[in-house]
This record gives sequence, structure tokens and C-alpha cells, in this order.
Amino acid sequence: MWFVAAPLRSRPDPPQELPRRGARADLEAAKEAKYREIRDAELDFRTGKLSEDDWRRLDGELRADAVELLRQIDAEGVDEPPLK
Repeated sequence: MWFVAAPLRSRPDPPQELPRRGARADLEAAKEAKYREIRDAELDFRTGKLSEDDWRRLDGELRADAVELLRQIDAEGVDEPPLK
């Protein structure tokens, strides 16, 4: 029993830190994720998973978030090239 439970008693390895991307790269990644959410919501509406009222509300929220991300990207400047 002691041998079988050994992996449960051992300490997990400490998480390794990932290389830090720049703020611009983080914002670009967030923008792309938000665009994917907008496309997914539209697909859900077209396939009948969302009512028109729900889709309009969700689409408005997602687009407002995307606009805010675009403003943040503009404010960040052009120091770093966008992700490709």
C-alpha cells in the first residue's frame, strides 16, 4: 500500500514560468479570442442555439469588449509588432 500511494504523497513539481510576452502581444491574443467568441455566438444564433434577443444582447457585449481591446491596443502604441 505504501508503494502504491507514493505518487499521491510526493510533492508536485513547482510550475515553470512561461516566457513573458509583451503587453501588446497579450492584447492581440485577447482580441483574436474575442473575435472567435463573436463568430461562435453568430454560429450559435444561426444554428438555433440562441434566440435573436439573446444573440443581440451577447453580440453587443462582445463587440463592446472588442472595441475596448482595440482602444487599448491603440493606446499601447506600435513598439511591438502584432502576433502573426
